Amino acid sequence: MKPDITTVPNLALDKYLGRWYEIARIDNRFERGISNAIAEYSLNPNGTIKVVNSGVDIKTGKVKSAVGKAKMTSVPGLLRVSFFWIFYSDYRVLAVDENYKWALVGGSSSKYLWILSRTPKLLEKEVALVLSEASRRGYDTGRLIYPWK
Repeated sequence: MKPDITTVPNLALDKYLGRWYEIARIDNRFERGISNAIAEYSLNPNGTIKVVNSGVDIKTGKVKSAVGKAKMTSVPGLLRVSFFWIFYSDYRVLAVDENYKWALVGGSSSKYLWILSRTPKLLEKEVALVLSEASRRGYDTGRLIYPWK
């Protein structure tokens, strides 16, 4: 079954910018072996968004980071993100807390899903709420890993 990748109807970029901690993710090739992942978003002078993803390599203990850029689209909650030259991928904000405390983010398929938080931990009831939303949308939440645990 294909997941529901409909984005949020409104995204206040000024509230979304800043630091996000990765609470959980579906493992993917570009983050494999990374724990304590953090994403930081800031506005560039040209209106694009600077994206800095960092995390600890579990084999070496060293911090690895990748710098990219994102641009808004005409669809609320849909950004296009690039870490390599001209190749862009969907970054879909599927759900966000009314106070921007947590976010559920996906890509263009069920291969990508992240639970993000403004703090390194979320209350169990908040995690349960986000997991429920992901399940309702058709994601297999059993595939999620929790790299901060």
